[in-house]
Amino acid sequence: MAHLTLTRRLPVWLALGTAVNTGALSAQDFDRLRDRGPGVPISMFGIYIQRGELIVYPYYEYYRDNDAEYKPAELGFGLDRDFRGRYRAHEGLIFLGYGISERLALQFEAAVITAWQERSPDDPSAMPTRLEESGLGDVESQLRWRWRPETSSRPEVFSFFETVFPLQRTKKLIGTKSWELTFGTGVVRGFRWGTGTARLAIAYDEGSLEIGEFAVEYLKRVSPWLKIWGAVEGTGDEVELITETQWSLRPGIVLKLNNAVGLTSKAPDWAPEVGVLFSFR
Repeated sequence: MAHLTLTRRLPVWLALGTAVNTGALSAQDFDRLRDRGPGVPISMFGIYIQRGELIVYPYYEYYRDNDAEYKPAELGFGLDRDFRGRYRAHEGLIFLGYGISERLALQFEAAVITAWQERSPDDPSAMPTRLEESGLGDVESQLRWRWRPETSSRPEVFSFFETVFPLQRTKKLIGTKSWELTFGTGVVRGFRWGTGTARLAIAYDEGSLEIGEFAVEYLKRVSPWLKIWGAVEGTGDEVELITETQWSLRPGIVLKLNNAVGLTSKAPDWAPEVGVLFSFR
């Protein structure tokens, strides 16, 4: 009789022990994807794309720099010296991204831009007081690949390959004149206080290979509708502090408010951005 009672109670004890053990693990562990959700990281800050998802993001960006570095020779005016002058630009862009699988995503981005560079008072070249151009800006595509997802013991690892097409060979101030190729790799790690990302790229431009863009990023989901993002991002001696607020207006529609401030003299002084991101699944 005692043996039967023990036999009947044993499954209950095992179930209680399993529940207690699971509760202990849950207290120690947490949802590492809570800030970003599933998917492959794309170049739109803090956005991850899932398999079969289409992202459409039209946005506007403004550039203001009171001491932008320029070289008259590169603008077609002979003098091969560096000067500083005021620079302004208005840019409208369209971004398209598609998740092909759990590991692979493609993206495409194109811009139209109006930009002008003012000549420095110290510049003796034949450059006009204000040089202005408008038209097609940078047009680029990227292949995004996730090598492995994040686990409790290791971060997520991803890479990307970017191509910028030479579609403005005659323009001096806007667009891209030669093929630009970039390969980059990054890691993502979720913490209780937010999600961190670090990435570094190598760029090929006009026959030379050099260190490309680098960044350290932070992402935090404040509520089901609001995320904040921040980063220190740079290329060479141009380094910026970038912050962004992402407000979910409704499922599949996100308002993005971005602000970039130059941390070094060669980076743009100020570059705000605003757009609405649409997600279709």
